[in-house]
Amino acid sequence: MSWRGARVAVALFVLLAGCAFTLDQRAVEGPEAARLWKLRFATSYGRPPAFEETLRFHDELDRRMRAYLEDHPALVTAPRAPNLRFWRRASVGMTKEEVLLLLDKPDQTTSDPAAMEVAARRFWPEVKKRAKEMWSYPDGWFLYFDGDELVDLTVYRRQFLQD
Repeated sequence: MSWRGARVAVALFVLLAGCAFTLDQRAVEGPEAARLWKLRFATSYGRPPAFEETLRFHDELDRRMRAYLEDHPALVTAPRAPNLRFWRRASVGMTKEEVLLLLDKPDQTTSDPAAMEVAARRFWPEVKKRAKEMWSYPDGWFLYFDGDELVDLTVYRRQFLQD
């Protein structure tokens, strides 16, 4: 390879490496239901969902949310209500039932402190104070529960700038 070719290869590598970064953070709001559904759909079918499939998902989620809120009228004024009704994302303070309603079943669950420590990474000293169980979801999301309450969230993934 010529010097010019080597310089082009190095410049291309630096350019591409600079377009990605690692997201490693603790959060109070977690993944959006639609994003996780699309990721799972693409993984299962090897393609993104069609427009009609996406509409069907949103219609079904709307139906489930309306039914849940009708069965739990006190929730309408709770601080977490907007995340259920509008933003459709998990947030600290939600119950396991609410998380399942939004995000469906987790990929994995564990109550092993060692596994939770690995997932929580640098946030473990704070997370461990209340985390008794962890649910993992696509896109690097880890949700921590104390009994029935979602008490913490962490996300760890490599992503590109256009994400």
